[in-house]
Amino acid sequence: MPVPETVLPPGQAASNTSLRALLHGLPGVDEVGARARAADLSTRSIKTAAKARAIDLAVGMIDLTTLEGADTPGKVRALSAKAMRPDPADPTVPPAAAVCVYSDLVATAAEALAGSGVKVASVATAFPAGRAPLEAKLADTRRAVADGAAEIDMVIDRGAFLAGDYRAVHDEITAVKEACGGAHLKVILETGELATYDNVRRASWLAILAGADFIKTSTGKVAPSATLPVTLVMLEAVRDHFADTGRRVGVKPAGGIRTTKDALKYLVLVNEVAGDGWLDADHFRLGASSLLNDLLMQRTRLSTGTYYGPDYYTLD
Repeated sequence: MPVPETVLPPGQAASNTSLRALLHGLPGVDEVGARARAADLSTRSIKTAAKARAIDLAVGMIDLTTLEGADTPGKVRALSAKAMRPDPADPTVPPAAAVCVYSDLVATAAEALAGSGVKVASVATAFPAGRAPLEAKLADTRRAVADGAAEIDMVIDRGAFLAGDYRAVHDEITAVKEACGGAHLKVILETGELATYDNVRRASWLAILAGADFIKTSTGKVAPSATLPVTLVMLEAVRDHFADTGRRVGVKPAGGIRTTKDALKYLVLVNEVAGDGWLDADHFRLGASSLLNDLLMQRTRLSTGTYYGPDYYTLD
């Protein structure tokens, strides 16, 4: 599918009319076909040697996350320790990709992870609902970056998007991207509230064209969260954008990915839909915390033949 062309010269804001024409000019999604292809790919078997490599790949793609009102500095430090050394008994286990926290705990995570290579991510922009003035969202973003966040996960204004005010969504993403400075921006679409696959495709393109470094399925606070067919639609968008522009945007499914079997299905989907250029933590992430212990259990079983229960590993 060809990349949508911007209507106005670079540096000028697109009108809502031009954005509507662009986004509604995209081919419609064959929902039955998307579900069928995702279901077919989810049945692919992986040989034992490849499975071991895939498990390590998945571990290194996890954004280990705590986003609860009861979060404490101690919990963030413990989560950071687990991200750096997921299995204290096995130093060959790779570290997680990032630790994701609320903006007021970024400084704690940054101190705990200093020099480790594990990134600090922060949900900003009034996560998870996104209902706040733009000035507050930008201030939250700037504070998180100043405190050490290398990645910002923002939520789009779903109300504006569903009302057809695409310029408001586009301009807000652009403003947050500018406030990020050198930090990467992950744009959360909250696909469970977008109602249709066509809307998922439009929101994906809108975020990409506004400057997103990653597009992310969901906050994990709304059902359904990540699904294979929705992720397939998003992967198609980043693939087509890369084919026409050379800019590779990442994808992050988040919420509901709990088992090794789930994670491997997503890796197969990435490889088959977007290609192996997305099979690294710079271009694909898994927003999951409970997943990590299952990956560790399966990894130990493959390497030793012994299956340890979840109580053997630290709780997240």
